[in-house]
Amino acid sequence: MAISDTSNGNSRHVLTDWRPEDPQFWAEKGKAIATRNLWISIPNLLMAFSVWMVWSVVVAKMPAIGFDFTVSQRFWLAALPGLSGATLRIFYSFMIPIFGGRKWTAISTASLLLPALGIGFAVQNPETSYATFLILALLCGFGGGNFASSMANIAYFYPKKVKGQALAMNAGLGNLGVSVMQFVVPVVITVGVFGAIGGEPQQLSDGGQLFIQNAGFIWVPFLLVGAIAAWFGMNDIADAKASLSDQLSILKRRQNWIMCILYTGTFGSFIGYAAGFPLLMKTQFPDVDVLSYAFLGPLVGALSRAATGWISDKFGGGRVTFWVFLGMIVAVFGVLQFLPSTPEAADGNFWGFFACFMALFFLTGVGNASTFQMIPSIMKQEIPRLLPELETTNMQRAIERESAAIIAFTSAIAAYGAFFIPKSYGTSIALTGAPHGALWAFLGFYALCAVITWAVYSRKNAPVPC
Repeated sequence: MAISDTSNGNSRHVLTDWRPEDPQFWAEKGKAIATRNLWISIPNLLMAFSVWMVWSVVVAKMPAIGFDFTVSQRFWLAALPGLSGATLRIFYSFMIPIFGGRKWTAISTASLLLPALGIGFAVQNPETSYATFLILALLCGFGGGNFASSMANIAYFYPKKVKGQALAMNAGLGNLGVSVMQFVVPVVITVGVFGAIGGEPQQLSDGGQLFIQNAGFIWVPFLLVGAIAAWFGMNDIADAKASLSDQLSILKRRQNWIMCILYTGTFGSFIGYAAGFPLLMKTQFPDVDVLSYAFLGPLVGALSRAATGWISDKFGGGRVTFWVFLGMIVAVFGVLQFLPSTPEAADGNFWGFFACFMALFFLTGVGNASTFQMIPSIMKQEIPRLLPELETTNMQRAIERESAAIIAFTSAIAAYGAFFIPKSYGTSIALTGAPHGALWAFLGFYALCAVITWAVYSRKNAPVPC
């Protein structure tokens, strides 16, 4: 396999001969290269998720250090990274074929230094305006955008038979960044990790102190290492190059829009619940130390995604996705039963609420893996039908290109869940005093997703069985 083409000006990082569907090529050379790229991609994506979701923890501590924002204002800070991250994903979806996976991974990882440093400096100044925090929350969306490009990149490296598990590993262990952040940040904000260069602590009314700036600063050295590792250790695939107009063909594909709906139900739920979980617990169960438990939800969801990709490879993504949505309906109904009627009421049950949410996080992880496994299978059926004039090699390239683009684009649309779920909680609480209305709306959406999955993909004689 050639990995350089100096006559065309390509560097040694460019793979000019890449045939993952060829069993001999894969066994001899392809698997090792794909594995190396995957294991550099995963920690970079983990850090991206950590920076993207860091506000879900920071907002819970802001009142203690003197930033007296309302509940609604804090839900906005928790939600805005989801809005900007989802919007950026739309653009990031098309970056890999234009810039190359190696270059874009390094650049996009380095871009996270801006919000990480910005948060670290802003929280140390009690005069920092709410508008400044809104801007920093939006900048954290850089981390959300990275998922779309990361998944599109890894999709190019693996053959169909193991693509589902490879994508599940990249996404699942990348998603783990939410849990890592929600575990690490509450610890590092209690100690002066960086000594004098990290700044002074914030004094609490009870005589304690916090180093909230460490919520941002802690990621800086790891981001630098990750960007350097991507630049020197990853590869660009020459055959993955495509113009923006070539990639925009997916906007004409009906299956692209159907999968946007389904992936919003799975990943959109995972990232939205992760963004809103700490603050939801804090508002509904104010006597509970929520940061001791918040990281467990994203941890369960990320690990279930990473560990269950093989189930869809074996039994079919459509079938698994259908049962996931039925389970999510039951889990949300359970959450509703254990919520207090008002935050001040004693009729709620925290452990029942928590258990149902853990089930919900687990199911979102399984569904995240199964929906992504569906996309290459769907396009392997659709492209020959839509573009029968293509010869075998070009048809395979079209399948790979459109599958990667749809994976990235659906992740962009689904990421709006990181905005809408926390904002729905805030709106429901503002209008009714409780989050029940938002949860009933989520339940109804999962019912719609289950019907769509059954009708199009999982029933007997489905139009596109997978």
